[in-house]
Amino acid sequence: MITVFGSINMDLVAISDRLPKPGETVTGKTFSTAAGGKGANQALAARRAGATVKMAGAIGDDAFAAPALTLLRDARADLALVKTVAEPTGTAVILIGEGGENMISVIPAANGEVSESDADRAVSEMAAGDILMLQFEIPAQAIEAALKAAKAKRVTTIINTAPLTSQAQRLSRMADIVIANETEFELLIGKSDLSSGEREKELAALHDETGQTLIVTLGAEGVIAIRNGKLVRAKGLKIEPVDTVGAGDTFCGYLAASLDAGLDFEAALRRAAVAGSLACTREGAQPSIPVASEVDAKI
Repeated sequence: MITVFGSINMDLVAISDRLPKPGETVTGKTFSTAAGGKGANQALAARRAGATVKMAGAIGDDAFAAPALTLLRDARADLALVKTVAEPTGTAVILIGEGGENMISVIPAANGEVSESDADRAVSEMAAGDILMLQFEIPAQAIEAALKAAKAKRVTTIINTAPLTSQAQRLSRMADIVIANETEFELLIGKSDLSSGEREKELAALHDETGQTLIVTLGAEGVIAIRNGKLVRAKGLKIEPVDTVGAGDTFCGYLAASLDAGLDFEAALRRAAVAGSLACTREGAQPSIPVASEVDAKI
């Protein structure tokens, strides 16, 4: 069982030939809306990967609430832990340019109403060996409460450090498994412009200090991780990216689902990397998430 405690958004997506520079206006090519939010994205990815999934979070009492949950509902994720609040449903304004590069502004709204009591409620339904997934699009105090409650119940915790907040460094050390992209990892350790070799050394040093499983996604270069003292790498697929927005969340959800299904760590890492690659070949955060049969056919 996987419980995802995190954000639920509607994504407002504009695609243009290139991203605008500060103060510049560019003409867009297309506009669309799609369900999103890092929490909801990861929950859907885990569900499409084959896991039993509960989503815990908040939506508003507005026109975006139903469509924000449509794909999760269609996938038969358990939504009993999603509450409705007076604030609007969270939104993300996403600009996508050449090669799938993107700029994103997230408006938390209802996600900002997720509380410590919601964390306690979500974790109270979990058992030892279950997996709790978190990100940083809900309040830090709710994340901390969930991590503490999960530890007390021997629930495995996975935290994705996106978007990196002022509390990410402290709170990420409370999780069993940490997933960061290369930029987030450098910010976590306070060092920049790391070479491949330097990154490996820093990863090993942090692992020696915390004992955590640490995973750094590297885009087209795949992923590097360390677990139980062993450094491992995994490659995704060679693809022409269309939209990279959902890749990281797809990776996280597939990794959690693969570990929950009993795959060994290296196999889970490879499966998640392949899934993340496939997500880059389609537009939209949630619509781009592949189903298990697509992923497993490419491994």
